[in-house]
Amino acid sequence: MNRNELLKNFAIGFLPLFIFILADEWYGTEIGLIVALISGVLYLLYYLLRYKRLEKMILMDTLLILILGGVSIGLDNAIFFMLKPALVELILVIIFGIHAFSSKPILLHMSKRYLGDAEFAPEQMQALKKMSQLLFAVITLHTAGIVYTAFYSSKEVWAFVSGGLFYILFGIILIGQWLYLKFFKRRPQAQEEMVPVVNEKGQVIGKASRAQVHNNPGLLHPVVHLHVFNSEGKLFLQKRSGQKDLLPGYWDIAVGGHLRFGEPIEAALMRESMEELGFSPEDAYLHFTSIQKSDRESELAYVYSCQWDGPFQLNPEEVEEGRFWSIFEIRKFLGQQLFTPNFEYEFGLLQKTGVISRQGQ
Repeated sequence: MNRNELLKNFAIGFLPLFIFILADEWYGTEIGLIVALISGVLYLLYYLLRYKRLEKMILMDTLLILILGGVSIGLDNAIFFMLKPALVELILVIIFGIHAFSSKPILLHMSKRYLGDAEFAPEQMQALKKMSQLLFAVITLHTAGIVYTAFYSSKEVWAFVSGGLFYILFGIILIGQWLYLKFFKRRPQAQEEMVPVVNEKGQVIGKASRAQVHNNPGLLHPVVHLHVFNSEGKLFLQKRSGQKDLLPGYWDIAVGGHLRFGEPIEAALMRESMEELGFSPEDAYLHFTSIQKSDRESELAYVYSCQWDGPFQLNPEEVEEGRFWSIFEIRKFLGQQLFTPNFEYEFGLLQKTGVISRQGQ
């Protein structure tokens, strides 16, 4: 499903409400309510017959019309019904917000009702996330406009804001997307760093941008991790910069970074070590590889260790501070949200494989 189709499906979901606004304007609230309910039921049956499933969004919209419309008529107060489109849009705000600002691709799950088991390319997933951020902002402002006009404006102004303005906004977004794709998308853009996509054996099977692999757990990509011990057996950890979008302020593995596409593993290890700590670990030893997955991404980590007492030159853009920790001190604070999950996981592997005991306590 492309962006235009997704916008169209959500816009059509408001058809019963739009029909109510027109019928209410011409024939009154009671007739408007009846007409809106009939349109909602017919729309529900259409999707049931075509897709062999009950469309929950239409059912919810129709039930809200029935409940809030009934309350409005029973209390002879239209304010309850006038707030109904804001309640519906609040649900959309929540849906788009979850997709836009979390790792849960809720819109992709919802789209399966129309497309079955269709697969989405990484570029499509990234575009959908950006679109959901735009819609989150637009619908949030529109919802606030509905609430304001319901209380402080005339019925005519409310009808335009809750009905006509909604479709005007969606039309602007559709036209804007079309103009962007036609005139701007094809223009040369700054080269984005590409990283390899690999299988579980580490064999390169493709490539993707850093943004793509950070938002798709299905794209396994290789990283290098270096654990730095000193001559006393203590382990150097870096504190992640507060500017990081992921786990800012957590203590993490001394060196960690992605391979660039076409870059050898050892070269990536040397480059990342120099960038983050200012030294080259010439005696680094590869202990094992480990697949580490989260809701956001999947990494094939090449786990190294070396001995180095310093000095270090920390990159302030990446590292807030760094110091050596005793093994006893690390064990004392495990599980207290002081260390990153990746570090705690690998620390357990280092103990299990005997790397920690060989380096001392």
